[in-house]
Amino acid sequence: MQLTRAADYAVRVMVHLATLPAHERALLPVLAEATGAPESFLSKVLQALSRARLISSQRGQSGGFEILPSGRQASMREVIEAIDGPLYLNVCLISERSCARERWCPAHPVWVRAQQAMMDVLSSVSIAEMASQAPASQPRASQAVPALAGLKVVRA
Repeated sequence: MQLTRAADYAVRVMVHLATLPAHERALLPVLAEATGAPESFLSKVLQALSRARLISSQRGQSGGFEILPSGRQASMREVIEAIDGPLYLNVCLISERSCARERWCPAHPVWVRAQQAMMDVLSSVSIAEMASQAPASQPRASQAVPALAGLKVVRA
Protein backbone atom coordinates (compact mmCIF):
# COMPACT_ATOMS: atom_id res chain seq x y z
CA MET A 1 0.00 0.00 0.00
CA GLN A 2 1.29 3.47 -0.83
CA LEU A 3 0.12 7.04 -0.36
CA THR A 4 0.55 9.54 -3.16
CA ARG A 5 3.80 11.44 -3.49
CA ALA A 6 1.80 14.63 -2.91
CA ALA A 7 0.61 13.40 0.50
CA ASP A 8 4.16 12.44 1.47
CA TYR A 9 5.44 15.90 0.48
CA ALA A 10 2.54 17.52 2.36
CA VAL A 11 3.51 15.78 5.59
CA ARG A 12 7.17 16.70 5.04
CA VAL A 13 6.42 20.37 4.39
CA MET A 14 4.02 20.61 7.33
CA VAL A 15 6.58 19.14 9.72
CA HIS A 16 9.26 21.48 8.34
CA LEU A 17 7.02 24.54 8.72
CA ALA A 18 6.13 23.46 12.27
CA THR A 19 9.83 23.47 13.21
CA LEU A 20 10.00 27.19 12.40
CA PRO A 21 9.20 29.81 15.03
CA ALA A 22 5.58 31.01 15.07
CA HIS A 23 4.73 33.50 12.31
CA GLU A 24 7.93 32.77 10.39
CA ARG A 25 7.46 32.27 6.66
CA ALA A 26 9.46 30.11 4.30
CA LEU A 27 9.87 30.62 0.57
CA LEU A 28 9.04 27.93 -1.95
CA PRO A 29 12.69 27.24 -2.91
CA VAL A 30 13.60 26.74 0.76
CA LEU A 31 10.68 24.37 1.27
CA ALA A 32 11.54 22.46 -1.89
CA GLU A 33 15.10 21.98 -0.67
CA ALA A 34 13.99 21.00 2.82
CA THR A 35 11.49 18.44 1.57
CA GLY A 36 13.29 17.15 -1.50
CA ALA A 37 10.27 18.02 -3.63
CA PRO A 38 10.34 19.69 -7.06
CA GLU A 39 9.19 23.32 -6.72
CA SER A 40 6.49 23.03 -9.40
CA PHE A 41 4.96 19.98 -7.73
CA LEU A 42 5.32 21.34 -4.21
CA SER A 43 3.55 24.52 -5.29
CA LYS A 44 0.39 22.49 -5.99
CA VAL A 45 0.70 20.70 -2.64
CA LEU A 46 1.05 24.04 -0.85
CA GLN A 47 -2.06 25.36 -2.63
CA ALA A 48 -4.06 22.37 -1.36
CA LEU A 49 -2.75 22.85 2.19
CA SER A 50 -3.70 26.52 1.99
CA ARG A 51 -7.22 25.65 0.77
CA ALA A 52 -7.50 23.29 3.76
CA ARG A 53 -6.53 26.23 6.01
CA LEU A 54 -3.50 24.43 7.41
CA ILE A 55 -1.05 27.00 6.08
CA SER A 56 -1.24 30.54 4.76
CA SER A 57 0.60 32.10 1.88
CA GLN A 58 1.56 35.69 1.35
CA ARG A 59 2.99 37.32 -1.73
CA GLY A 60 5.50 40.10 -1.78
CA GLN A 61 8.76 41.02 -0.12
CA SER A 62 7.80 39.54 3.25
CA GLY A 63 5.89 36.70 1.62
CA GLY A 64 6.15 32.97 1.85
CA PHE A 65 4.33 30.11 3.51
CA GLU A 66 3.47 29.96 7.19
CA ILE A 67 1.88 27.18 9.19
CA LEU A 68 -1.33 28.18 10.93
CA PRO A 69 -2.22 27.10 14.48
CA SER A 70 -4.74 24.67 12.97
CA GLY A 71 -1.89 23.21 10.90
CA ARG A 72 0.33 22.70 13.93
CA GLN A 73 -2.47 20.85 15.71
CA ALA A 74 -3.59 18.91 12.63
CA SER A 75 -3.10 15.17 12.70
CA MET A 76 -1.13 13.33 10.08
CA ARG A 77 -4.47 11.98 8.84
CA GLU A 78 -5.87 15.49 8.35
CA VAL A 79 -2.84 16.51 6.29
CA ILE A 80 -3.03 13.40 4.11
CA GLU A 81 -6.77 13.79 3.60
CA ALA A 82 -6.30 17.46 2.66
CA ILE A 83 -4.29 16.17 -0.30
CA ASP A 84 -5.71 12.75 -1.15
CA GLY A 85 -9.24 12.95 0.23
CA PRO A 86 -10.72 10.20 2.43
CA LEU A 87 -8.48 7.17 2.97
CA TYR A 88 -9.65 3.61 2.38
CA LEU A 89 -7.56 0.45 2.47
CA ASN A 90 -10.01 -1.39 0.26
CA VAL A 91 -12.83 -0.40 -2.05
CA CYS A 92 -15.28 -2.46 0.04
CA LEU A 93 -14.90 0.08 2.86
CA ILE A 94 -16.02 3.11 0.87
CA SER A 95 -19.75 2.53 1.20
CA GLU A 96 -22.20 -0.22 1.98
CA ARG A 97 -23.07 -0.58 -1.71
CA SER A 98 -19.50 -0.76 -3.00
CA CYS A 99 -19.12 -4.51 -2.46
CA ALA A 100 -21.79 -7.15 -2.92
CA ARG A 101 -19.68 -9.60 -0.90
CA GLU A 102 -19.51 -7.44 2.24
CA ARG A 103 -22.22 -9.25 4.22
CA TRP A 104 -20.68 -12.72 3.90
CA CYS A 105 -17.03 -12.11 2.97
CA PRO A 106 -14.64 -13.38 5.68
CA ALA A 107 -12.06 -10.75 4.68
CA HIS A 108 -14.41 -7.78 5.23
CA PRO A 109 -14.18 -7.67 9.06
CA VAL A 110 -10.39 -7.87 8.76
CA TRP A 111 -10.38 -4.91 6.34
CA VAL A 112 -12.60 -3.00 8.77
CA ARG A 113 -10.21 -3.62 11.69
CA ALA A 114 -7.17 -2.76 9.57
CA GLN A 115 -8.84 0.45 8.36
CA GLN A 116 -9.64 1.46 11.93
CA ALA A 117 -6.09 0.71 13.09
CA MET A 118 -4.64 2.83 10.26
CA MET A 119 -6.99 5.71 11.03
CA ASP A 120 -6.20 5.49 14.74
CA VAL A 121 -2.45 5.66 14.08
CA LEU A 122 -2.66 8.52 11.56
CA SER A 123 -5.03 10.44 13.85
CA SER A 124 -2.95 9.91 16.97
CA VAL A 125 -0.05 12.21 16.16
CA SER A 126 -0.09 15.92 15.44
CA ILE A 127 2.22 17.83 13.16
CA ALA A 128 3.52 19.71 16.22
CA GLU A 129 4.40 16.42 17.93
CA MET A 130 6.30 15.21 14.88
CA ALA A 131 8.08 18.54 14.53
CA SER A 132 9.19 18.36 18.17
CA GLN A 133 10.94 15.09 17.34
CA ALA A 134 12.75 16.45 14.29
CA PRO A 135 16.53 16.66 14.67
CA ALA A 136 18.02 20.16 14.83
CA SER A 137 19.91 19.61 11.58
CA GLN A 138 17.70 17.57 9.31
CA PRO A 139 19.05 15.76 6.26
CA ARG A 140 17.46 16.82 3.01
CA ALA A 141 14.14 15.03 2.81
CA SER A 142 15.12 13.52 -0.54
CA GLN A 143 17.94 11.71 1.27
CA ALA A 144 15.72 10.53 4.12
CA VAL A 145 13.58 7.42 4.04
CA PRO A 146 9.95 8.46 3.42
CA ALA A 147 7.95 8.10 6.62
CA LEU A 148 5.04 6.49 4.83
CA ALA A 149 6.87 4.19 2.45
CA GLY A 150 4.98 1.04 1.69
CA LEU A 151 1.45 2.39 2.31
CA LYS A 152 -1.02 2.49 -0.55
CA VAL A 153 -4.47 3.89 -0.13
CA VAL A 154 -7.50 3.57 -2.36
CA ARG A 155 -9.17 6.94 -2.85
CA ALA A 156 -12.91 7.38 -3.12
